Formats: sequence, structure tokens, C-alpha cells
Amino acid sequence: MSYVQALVPAEHASKHLLVLPEGAPASLPDLAGAWFADVGWLHEPVQESRPRRIAGARFRGVQSAAAPAAPPGPGRLSVGAEHCADGPFPVTADQVAHLGLTGPGQVWALGRADGMVDVRGARPGTYDDRDGIARAFASALPEGEELRLVQWAVAVARKVGGAVLADGRQVMRPDPSGAVDLSLYSAHPVGAGDMLAALRTLVATAQLEAEETAPDGSTRYRLVGATPYDGALVVQAERVERVPRALVTLDWREYGPFAYHLGWRPHDPYELQVEQPSGVHVIARARMRSMVARLALLLHSRVHGTLVDDAGFVATAQEVGRRTDDAAPTRAWV
Repeated sequence: MSYVQALVPAEHASKHLLVLPEGAPASLPDLAGAWFADVGWLHEPVQESRPRRIAGARFRGVQSAAAPAAPPGPGRLSVGAEHCADGPFPVTADQVAHLGLTGPGQVWALGRADGMVDVRGARPGTYDDRDGIARAFASALPEGEELRLVQWAVAVARKVGGAVLADGRQVMRPDPSGAVDLSLYSAHPVGAGDMLAALRTLVATAQLEAEETAPDGSTRYRLVGATPYDGALVVQAERVERVPRALVTLDWREYGPFAYHLGWRPHDPYELQVEQPSGVHVIARARMRSMVARLALLLHSRVHGTLVDDAGFVATAQEVGRRTDDAAPTRAWV
């Protein structure tokens, strides 16, 4: 879908625009830091200064002059070695209604830091992918750092319920409910038997599919809770040497080397790669998304650590808790 917009000043109108709803759960620098090494303010946004009210009854109604400050304006955040994000530019609910968003928000303009234009590749071989990138860049696909920038923007939009306008026109509105898988990084090991007992509270017929001893002496295993209608809930546990980039800014005591990957394996994995999956897939995904979240919260309550979503962003327990609802089943049919 193409959308002629006036969300940002004219000099940014042809850039990739990341539209975030008001009150997004994470700051843009934190979200960028989960994917890119070179993240930092080239200059920070300047908010409009306001007069300071003087306290005390004798000064009621009197305001002091605000301290001299730079004129209000957007900031510039470096995102990777070649690109930057200019913003935020505030937008009203009416301005973003055509994007399927409700309420006010903010827009970030993503483009090259040097003002040049990225070199694009060939036309896509297929026009259907999970993120809608091939559809949005039907004439020539982005490559290299620009492709990673676009993929990151779509991942952010999926996490916070926002949207992306490729080249300022082509709308990508990823479905937040498309994010199912979660990983927990903890300092505490969980044996296969204990994990199997936890998984069987959701899928009674869950089984241990594989278990082996790693070269470092730790145990790696995979559990599968298969259902007849919704696919399988898969748990993979291992000790890792590297953790997602989003964790490196945290205190090391908030996570650990033991990684527990909780994921969904649908009956037709191909539907994970399309932008508009079938209704049957969406129904099954909703049920398994809730069960994966329940298992993640149960495990987190026992061994603590830090949850990471399938895009590599930190996910709080409150955020994961919102994936569950009263209408979702607490156990799978077997």
C-alpha cells in the first residue's frame, strides 16, 4: 500500500519513516542498541523550554524566566556505521489514522548519515515475505546496511504496534501478534526432567526429543509438546558463550549463560514466511503465543534472568504477560 504523507519536514519525506505510538515501552536508542554496535546521539532532541513557576503563597501566579536554551528541535541518533535516525517528530491521531494506528505518536526519519542515497539491488524474486519488505521494494531491494536498517525498523514496529513507511510511501504494518517465540537467559540451570514437568502443565503429552552432554560438560536438550491442531511447542536448552546484543548493557547478574529457547513449530512452517497467513494459522498462532508466554513466565518466576523476544529485544515480564488473556486456553488439546 502506498501512502502520500506529510508526517515529517520535506527534507525527510523520502526517507524510511518509523512511526511509533505514544508511550512505546522502550526508547529508540535502546531498541537500536539491540541490533547495532554504533549507536549514539550526534545531537539530542531539544524540548521546548517553559517558564518555571515560583513556589510559595506570596509568589502565587508569578513565573520566572526559563534559562536560556537552544531552540526546540529534533535530534539525530547514529544507527550503525552508515545511517542515522532524525526525530522525534510528533504526530496527531488524525495524521496516522490512515496507517491503522490510533492515538498520537512520534515519527523517526531513517536515512544515510552522509546525505547520500543507498544503492539498491535487483527486483525481488518473490513478493511475499513475513515483513512485507519485498512488496514495499518491488522495483529494487535494499542491500547491506540499508536492508538491516529496514529489517530493524519493521521489528521495532512489530514490537510496539507501529508502522514503517519505506521511502516515505510504502506502508508496512507488521502484526504484533506475529511475534511468538521467546528466550530466557538465566544464571541457573534447569534439568530436562524439571523442564519436562513444566511443559506438561501445558501439553500433557510433551516428550524429551533429544539430550546430550556438551563439550563443556553442560547438558543440551530439546523437548517437544506436539498438539493435533496447533503444531508443537518446542523447548531447547543449552549453555551459550554469546548472548544477544541487547543484554550486554545490563548487569551480568541479570542474565546468565543458560539459554532456554521457547518456540512454536506450526504444521505448515511455510506460513511463518508470508505477510498474510491463513486464518487457520492465525488461530493456532494465537493459542500457541499465549502458551509460550505462560511457559516463559513460569520459568522466569523460578530461575529469574532476562527474557528476549524473537527479534532480539529485551521483553519484560509485564510485556510477556500481556500476551496471555482469559480467552486463551491454559492447556492444549491432545
